[in-house]
Amino acid sequence: MQDQSEEKLPLSDQATETIQEDPWGLYLHLAMSLWLPFRARWKLGRKNSLGDSSQLPRQDYDALREVCLMEGRLFEDDSFPASLHSVGSGPLLRKLPPGLQWKRPPELHSNPQFYSPNAKRLDLCQGVVGDCWFLAALQALTLHQDILSRVVPLNQNFTEKYAGIFRFWFWHFGKWVPVVIDDRLPVNAAGQLVFVSSIYKNLFWGALLEKAYAKLSGSYEDLHRGQVSEALVDFTGGVTMTIIPAEASGNLWDILTRATCSRTLIGCQTHSGKERVLENGLVGGHAYTLTGIRKVTCKHGPEYLVKLRNPWGKVEWKGDWSDSSSTWELLSPKEKILLLRKSDDGEFWMTLKDFQTHFMLLVICKLTPGLLSQEVGQKWACTTREGKWKKGSTAGGQMKLPRDTFWKNPQFLLSVWNPQESTRFLKSCNVLVSLLQKPRHRHRNCKPHLAIGFYLFRYYGDQKRLPPEFFWKNAPISWPEAFLTEKEVSRELHLEPGTYLIVPCTSEAGQESEFVLRVFSRKHIFHEIGCHTSAVFSKEIVDQNAGQDEFFTKLFEKYPEINAMQLQKILNHMTWSSLGSAKPRFSLDACQGILALLDLNASGTVSIQEFRDLWKQLMLCQEVFHKHDHNQSGYLNRTQLQAAMRDAGIMLSDDVCQLMLIRYGGPNLQIDFVSFVHLMLRAENMEDAFQNLTQDGKGIYLQKPEWLMMTLYS
Repeated sequence: MQDQSEEKLPLSDQATETIQEDPWGLYLHLAMSLWLPFRARWKLGRKNSLGDSSQLPRQDYDALREVCLMEGRLFEDDSFPASLHSVGSGPLLRKLPPGLQWKRPPELHSNPQFYSPNAKRLDLCQGVVGDCWFLAALQALTLHQDILSRVVPLNQNFTEKYAGIFRFWFWHFGKWVPVVIDDRLPVNAAGQLVFVSSIYKNLFWGALLEKAYAKLSGSYEDLHRGQVSEALVDFTGGVTMTIIPAEASGNLWDILTRATCSRTLIGCQTHSGKERVLENGLVGGHAYTLTGIRKVTCKHGPEYLVKLRNPWGKVEWKGDWSDSSSTWELLSPKEKILLLRKSDDGEFWMTLKDFQTHFMLLVICKLTPGLLSQEVGQKWACTTREGKWKKGSTAGGQMKLPRDTFWKNPQFLLSVWNPQESTRFLKSCNVLVSLLQKPRHRHRNCKPHLAIGFYLFRYYGDQKRLPPEFFWKNAPISWPEAFLTEKEVSRELHLEPGTYLIVPCTSEAGQESEFVLRVFSRKHIFHEIGCHTSAVFSKEIVDQNAGQDEFFTKLFEKYPEINAMQLQKILNHMTWSSLGSAKPRFSLDACQGILALLDLNASGTVSIQEFRDLWKQLMLCQEVFHKHDHNQSGYLNRTQLQAAMRDAGIMLSDDVCQLMLIRYGGPNLQIDFVSFVHLMLRAENMEDAFQNLTQDGKGIYLQKPEWLMMTLYS
């Protein structure tokens, strides 16, 4: 029997007729069928030959896919084969189920989908690999569609030109690199995924992304153990800010408010130790995703809550404000209904105080470091330099007394200034320095991270390497409080304009590794002393959403709490780019209706975080309204409304859609944008309320106060 990989696609009848009429067509077809696979393999072989054999193979996705489609076969990745070699060679093998098989999604489900925007965002569950840190970061990624689509090209599928090949992108030490995989996934005898899976059995983007990350790391087993910050950087190329919650009691809520109001990814970890379920329901030595915060009003005063999700997709906190806690009775019926979901889905609420007690680390990742400086209107710039610690020459270790080898470490010159500040009033410069160490082996866990850090000195010299005597006589102005065995260590600095020396190092002399050093500031020059490359000016970071973050920062400072009149003013001054000349006008009555839907604690105002959630919904409303308002009339009819709601993930029957037009539309049964926003918010609230109240997914039971609150107030 002929191997499937050697089968060729037959010529179509149309192609045969063309060849009979034009013999040259035959030669052209044969030439192309021979040339394209050769070109693809030549390009692939050439790229592989240029790379280091210990690093990730460089594969041409388009060429490989082209060959597979032409030859009528599905891609099989020889560099990460469907075998135990890709799983690993250690303890993970003992966790595998008997009868392990590798199957493609079309073999596992009759209607496989790569990704669905209508699916619940937090739909992924951890498998038998101990990669909760990776899953916690990945869940945070799903909260931002634009960032997710940079890592996961969402136009991939199992239907159109399907060839069993998929591509993902990761930020890998200063560069975005593609990782190509085939879609063969490990399953047990029942056809269930062994590693990451979705609660929607026909969605496979999470499982395939995990496979790509395993390939980048060396194997599935190399995903065992890690830091949330590591995966967050690999997903974004952003800057991580690590906070010890117990030591940030005074301003932690303010930090979280600013973080959730901007485009950040937030993860956290419980205290280290063996990964096991504790009596309070938390998992020790485990990573979680922080998915939201909420200030609620109890009978005794305000309470500050954080919302977390366990990557397992189950096992939750059992203390105050847990799903079964009596503390929910302290809230109004509406607030309780819309916040509390009694479901063992791994997501739960807890107080900020309990969070500070039980969690060891909080990691905030932002695409630009603006969150750290809290300066409105600041443009950030970045410079990236690579270096290495080499035994016998540049691996000098940390500063020690008496005279040591610290001076041998690479030395980087940094000049910083504020470009718009008057020289008469020198303001300190906000600078963020990030040091990342590269892996020392193809397999991520084969050689653990070194303990790394960096020192900062004030520099007065002529751009030559400083001799040992300088370091014996001059104390650093910043130094590592502790050398950390992490992929990245970073520090925010407030420096006077001037010239400085950065010296990155390992904790011990003679330890070898390569590293990447990044500097962020308003304006700087940065280069390695003694290196042949010339000094490089900083390059401004282009962030399309920077204006949005600035908008919310200004808004937060002006309106910590927003009432209906302020909401009206804000909405009527917003730019609705997709709506063209039909600029919407929000009446006070409309804003009161919107406020009633958002105002869970009946205070008459909404917080800036609640407004941020509203803003995301407004952008979605604008997008789908514009898409279905075909003639740009500023109104939707019943057919258009139904299609727009469906695009937003809300299914309305014909009868319900007609009733909505009667309730929210005009006399001609058409709905304008402002009324569409009100309807969308109402539908979202009702959907959330149903999911929170239902026990079986089919119905709910309401007490009379709850019924009155839901029907009259909203």
